[in-house]
Amino acid sequence: MKKAKTVNPELIGLAHFLKSQGRENEAEIWSDIAERLIRPKRKRIAVNLSRLNRYTQKKDMVVVPGKVLASGEISHPITVTAFAFSARAKEKIADARGKCLSFPDLVKKNPKGSNVKIIG
Repeated sequence: MKKAKTVNPELIGLAHFLKSQGRENEAEIWSDIAERLIRPKRKRIAVNLSRLNRYTQKKDMVVVPGKVLASGEISHPITVTAFAFSARAKEKIADARGKCLSFPDLVKKNPKGSNVKIIG
């Protein structure tokens, strides 16, 4: 694994967890997400709900290796996993009957990472 560009211990721990799950489950997607998470702060990803609405369909599973922001609307239920959510974004996703998951929950639910879209 590359040397982490961040000093956030929660973020570093999450990247190590995802790398180990990628090796255990033979799923390259978790290693890819871990690499995207440890990028320098100026290259971190922030995705608005309008982008999620545009590039997803009903019942999709989406991973955002960064933060989900509340700009825009979401019109269909999706499952979103991200490192961080704004409070308003969580409310809007819940109002659309969607779910906000943490990375460990998603890995338990889908260890192989099949049918997961990375947006960001």
